[in-house]
Amino acid sequence: MRALFLEKQVSQDEKKIQVAKAAINELQDGIILGVGTGSTVNYFIDLLANQAMHFEAVVSSSEESTIRLQQHGILVSDLSSTGDIDIYVDGADEATKQGYLIKGGGGALTREKILASASRKFICIADDSKFVGVLGNFPLPIEVIPMARSYVARQLVKAGGNPVWRDNFVTDNGNQILDVSGLKITNPPELEKNLNNIPGVVTVGIFAIRTADKLLIANKDGVQII
Repeated sequence: MRALFLEKQVSQDEKKIQVAKAAINELQDGIILGVGTGSTVNYFIDLLANQAMHFEAVVSSSEESTIRLQQHGILVSDLSSTGDIDIYVDGADEATKQGYLIKGGGGALTREKILASASRKFICIADDSKFVGVLGNFPLPIEVIPMARSYVARQLVKAGGNPVWRDNFVTDNGNQILDVSGLKITNPPELEKNLNNIPGVVTVGIFAIRTADKLLIANKDGVQII
């Protein structure tokens, strides 16, 4: 059993490397590049360091990604100084063929959503384990202002969800995360809008009002482009 488990993990890592390479091929010289957060994006960052391309600026969605970029000698700029992003590359916890996503497993959903909204082209990279027919098996992360956590949790229970406080975790913005299971996400844009309207919610981890423009999904046969 141990050998089979290790083989599966290596296979998943290979898929992540494969899709990260495909994302590199989407880039051009002179662009303003946005970089997301997560294990698949980490491979993208590592590959990015070996490219001879010159970018006008690189913007990061988290302190974690900023540190990794800087360790490779890549200068990270602030979104306020760059203006709109040409291409934003990020992963997902779940993705559908319509470009609807659940994001925020790493806790960077607010900054990720800001960069996605500020981008002209949003490319989502993932392995096929994240590709689903309907969103909702992965618990939905919601960033909340600390004083509103219990209030927001009660509203989520009324909506049919089961919120769990991500204990001992603070976002880069100084806020907290509720991970919500049990929600039926049959209409992602509507649910995103409704949950965002709860006072105290900073961001909900549904990316459906601003979807991904292109999905790169790695499977055993290569990279599928949607």
